[in-house]
This record gives sequence, structure tokens and C-alpha cells, in this order.
Amino acid sequence: MKLDSKNLPLEYSTETNRMNILGFWIFLSAEIMLFATLFTSYFVYVDRGVGSGPAGAEIFELPPVLIETFLLLTSSFTIGLAVHAMRINRVKAMIGFMIVTLLLGAGFLSVEVYEFIHYYHIGATLQTSGFTATLLTTLGTHGAHVTLGLFWGIMIIIQILRNGLNARTANKSFIFSLYWHFLDVMWIFIFSFIYLKGMM
Repeated sequence: MKLDSKNLPLEYSTETNRMNILGFWIFLSAEIMLFATLFTSYFVYVDRGVGSGPAGAEIFELPPVLIETFLLLTSSFTIGLAVHAMRINRVKAMIGFMIVTLLLGAGFLSVEVYEFIHYYHIGATLQTSGFTATLLTTLGTHGAHVTLGLFWGIMIIIQILRNGLNARTANKSFIFSLYWHFLDVMWIFIFSFIYLKGMM
């Protein structure tokens, strides 16, 4: 059965676009496996790999974590608004919401950098214990993904400003939104199973 491209959103309007989106879902499944491995390693070491280093209850601070969570979850909302604006052909609104999304992401990263400096000052480093090593690796991997997302989002905004909103730029923007939502979902797991559990 052949799809009627006229009734599809712009990001799905060509066969190439649909294949790109499918391919990105497959890529995200590999990313899920990466984070699943990191979470598994963390859970192995969280109760038995502390050694002489500080435990979660000693290093986690609630205010920075709540700020990070607010910033990232709000950015998930704004990237959703950007996709909605794209689908109703409101290009300026779309770009505006994407910029807000990236600013929120940058704010998240700045708080995370503060957190890492705090961990370092209290002696929680990669070399301290198995617990701190897996903790910092998991948080750092997520932070690296957010950093990549910031540069990716900037490049997409530049392309839209240069070439306008078309099937290609809409497809890239939609795929970027999937990536950003994925990061938010991973953060919910980090917040729930690393921070909240660690503070108990």
C-alpha cells in the first residue's frame, strides 16, 4: 500500500525521510543498550563498590538535581512546541522554541559542571571507588549526549535560516526532537534510580 505523502507531516513526506526516521529509531535502540549497560554497572557497584570513598547520601545535593530536572523536562516541552510550530508552518516560532530548548540544555550542563566540581572537591573521582567511577561515567555519558545535542541543534537552526523549512530540514528537526526526548527519558531514570535512591 502506497502512502499518500500529501496527508503526511513534512518530516515524513518522502520515502528517504521515512527511512531516516526509522533508521534513527534503530540508532536509539542501540543507545538504550548503552545506557542499560551503564545502569547495570552502576547498580552492581552502588552497594558494594564504595570502599573508602563517599557514598551517594554523602555527595548528592537535592537543589542542583531538582534544577537539572526542571531545566531538562522543560526543554522536552519546548522541543515539542517547536515540532508543533513546524507542522503548522510557523518557522519563526519553531526556531524560537528550538533556541529556548538549547538554552535550557545549556543551563542543565552548567549545573552538571557545578555538580562535578562539587564531587571532585569532596573526593568523589573516577579513581576513588567503583561506585564513583560508574556514577561519573553514567552522568558524564548523558552530559556528553546533551553537549552533542546542543551543537546538533545549533547546526539545524543555521540550516533552517539558510534554506528555509523544507522536507529535508523538517526531517532533521524531527529526528533531533526524538534525540532530545530520549535524553529526557534517560534523565528520568537517572533522577529516579541514581539520585533519589542514593539520597535514601
